[in-house]
Amino acid sequence: MRGLKKAAGLDIMDKFPVLLDLAGTFVFALSGAVAGARRRLDLFGVLVLAFAAGNAGGITRDVLIGAVPPVAVQDWRYLGVSLLAGLVTFYLVPVIVRISSAILMFDAAGLALFAVTGATKALAHGLSPVTAIALGVVTGIGGGMVRDMLLAEIPTVLRAELYAVAAAIAAAIIVLGQMLHWPDGPVTTAALLACFALRVAAIRRGWRLPVAKIEESAPSDKPGQGD
Repeated sequence: MRGLKKAAGLDIMDKFPVLLDLAGTFVFALSGAVAGARRRLDLFGVLVLAFAAGNAGGITRDVLIGAVPPVAVQDWRYLGVSLLAGLVTFYLVPVIVRISSAILMFDAAGLALFAVTGATKALAHGLSPVTAIALGVVTGIGGGMVRDMLLAEIPTVLRAELYAVAAAIAAAIIVLGQMLHWPDGPVTTAALLACFALRVAAIRRGWRLPVAKIEESAPSDKPGQGD
């Protein structure tokens, strides 16, 4: 009996990264579908935005580490959870709009989940700590960037409050935990909470990286000036 319990526990731990990846796919797909619904896209457009937001980061990660074809293409569950998020949003959009503030929480949760899974998978493929952190960030921000570019918007990561920084901190915690041989469960939990808490705090308090200050001279009202 004790052996069966141990085997079950190991099986759950083996599947834990996949569960995190699927959870991140769902919440990012949800944010993509909401963005599409707000721009009055049709059902197909909303589903495309959901899939792009939920999977672009993971696909980019897998291509960069040589894990091809990407898991989002191999495993039907990634397409399934993306389409589920898109359909839920499309048919319940009045409810989703009323809880618009919660969408930012979904986005923060997706960022944390993808940053953790990106760094974990990079380390599993034998990449260096610095590269693992970079791929954690890429995994976290990739879907949002593709979503925004499809909607012809400046990507959130380039203008929002501490977006990529939060992903980098989560990935760094994962890398540090593995280097010091800390238990995977507590390290993963700490990384998820750190990224989520920092992102939410940045949203509520308006924390952001410095922005370049460019003073534009006022146009002259005097005719002939500057000729």
